[in-house]
Amino acid sequence: MRDSRRARLILGVLLTAALVILTVDHRTGDSSPLRPLRAAGAYLFGTAEQFGGGVMRPVSTFVHAILTAPAARERIEALKEENAKLRAGLLAGKLDADRAKELERLVGLAGAGGYKVVPGNVIARRGQPGFEDAVQIDIGTSDGVRSEMTVLNGDGLVGRVLHASARTSTVVLISDPASAAGARLEGGKEIGVVHGVGEHGRLVQFRLLDSTATMSRGGRIVSFGSQNAVPYVPGVPIGVIERVESTPGELTRIAYARPYADLTALDVVGVVVKAPERDPRDSVLPAKEGSR
Repeated sequence: MRDSRRARLILGVLLTAALVILTVDHRTGDSSPLRPLRAAGAYLFGTAEQFGGGVMRPVSTFVHAILTAPAARERIEALKEENAKLRAGLLAGKLDADRAKELERLVGLAGAGGYKVVPGNVIARRGQPGFEDAVQIDIGTSDGVRSEMTVLNGDGLVGRVLHASARTSTVVLISDPASAAGARLEGGKEIGVVHGVGEHGRLVQFRLLDSTATMSRGGRIVSFGSQNAVPYVPGVPIGVIERVESTPGELTRIAYARPYADLTALDVVGVVVKAPERDPRDSVLPAKEGSR
């Protein structure tokens, strides 16, 4: 009991002394004799607080990173997926715009030549028995396509339909070595035959039947047409002569021409389901450079 009373007495004295000190310090303000002690306490406790904060901050940052990591990963994945969709949308928009331009050129060429065409898209490049250069298109007999029909695009002659199913058709390109199409020099009656020579469709061979006829680099070739327009309709641009071979003593002359149609990058094509009523001659050829 005595210890308890003594403890309460000491506690009361200490509290009274603390109140007196606080009152004196508050009333005297900056001139307080306790100012150095107060500054020392502030320095010690402030330093301890900064030290504790410096030690705890990395820990709290690490804990926060652990807690938020799943959400951050999900957000990153969502952003990646969104960016992929945007890129796909932009690419699809570009493809649609490019195809629209190709279709516009195809319609223009068909209109100039009087050809009735069914447009389609190249969906695969595949070889066929006996042929090296062939493609598959996404139109067939249900669209009016039949075998041995002319195939062209907005630039010129592409090939002929080899065979057709209900939904798709196989087209042999004029660049195939086994392909042959009747052709004519622009502005004249000199005729010959265009053969494929491979070389990834970069060139085709034009064999002029009259070895005495004039033929030079820059000359343009159009399709001569087949009997009953099967498999080739007349007047379709084929290509521009790049070089003429010297063939002394031969019955024919040989030249190599660059096709108007880019046979290595075909997309939109048209199958001619009805030939023109009359030969368009040279009217479908593009305007020469410098004459526009």
